[in-house]
Amino acid sequence: MKKMTFNVFILAIALGFGACNKNSPAAEENKSVDTVKPSQFQTINYLNSISGKKTLSGIHNREPNSTPARWTNEINATTGKYPALWSGDFLFQQDNINNRQMMIDEAIRQWKKGAVVNIMWHACNPAYGAPCNWEDGKGVLSGLSDAQWTELCTEGTALNTKWKGMVDEIAVYLQQLKDQKVEVLWRPFHEMNQGKFWWGGRPGPNGTVKLYQWLHDYLTKTKGLTNLIWVWNIQDFGSLATDAVNYNPGASYFDIASLDVYDGSGYTQAKYEVMYRIAKGKPIAIGECDKLPTVTELRNQSSWVFFMSWSELTFNKNSNSELQQLYNADNVITLEKMPGWK
Repeated sequence: MKKMTFNVFILAIALGFGACNKNSPAAEENKSVDTVKPSQFQTINYLNSISGKKTLSGIHNREPNSTPARWTNEINATTGKYPALWSGDFLFQQDNINNRQMMIDEAIRQWKKGAVVNIMWHACNPAYGAPCNWEDGKGVLSGLSDAQWTELCTEGTALNTKWKGMVDEIAVYLQQLKDQKVEVLWRPFHEMNQGKFWWGGRPGPNGTVKLYQWLHDYLTKTKGLTNLIWVWNIQDFGSLATDAVNYNPGASYFDIASLDVYDGSGYTQAKYEVMYRIAKGKPIAIGECDKLPTVTELRNQSSWVFFMSWSELTFNKNSNSELQQLYNADNVITLEKMPGWK
């Protein structure tokens, strides 16, 4: 969630964006959904059907995993509506690791209610193992040397084997979701261009994207987790236009491209166009935010298929009246408007 100054003017020049640009998203968004290839995932098909028209509401439920719907319920208490997207986290502290099953049980309940399910993982640094703390030099906010990174990404090494064991632990829970026919928006290694996380801040083919690609192949091919919808995620730093290229794992490795909006400049057209163009026809979303977009901003940037605000920051950065207006807007989908899953 590091916040950096975002130079909209420079980025706009780089993109060549303008309201009259015939190739701008605004000129392309009204394309028929019939031109979008059907997906094996009903979630993706639904998101494609609303793209350019409406946006799903969502909120993340941060720790503790013992109360995995706390912030979802807080939205209902504030707005009278439940979010259409529920989000949880495998997390990293011992008590939250112990309560991962409670989070998974909630994911199943939410899916049966008709919600979109999003799961992420603030993973511990494999060089030190789990459980871990947030920022003590050995936790989620820590680093790996170049030599450690090479070892991590090299099949059969000690660090690679240790990491694979950590992944195996969470794969058990993802398998439970598959068994229950729950489709999961799976957002690993979020904010890949964020150097504070042990996995992030390494651009290029041998950097963060290599670890992401390995995880994708391991979970889908080795573990057979065909219920995962891969959400590639970066943050809105001033280097966004470049980062969208340097941290792109490739079209075959993601189903949704998402942006975390924290830099303070808001929902600029420049950011929107970066994500729209890099997605190349796939859905785009607001992966995390503190300050939510307005109803008007969502009308003007209607290809955002969902927004997911961050737990307590939702209520720190948005007034109750702002939340009520957003959650009751005709272009925002809440849980009772969802079609339900087969």
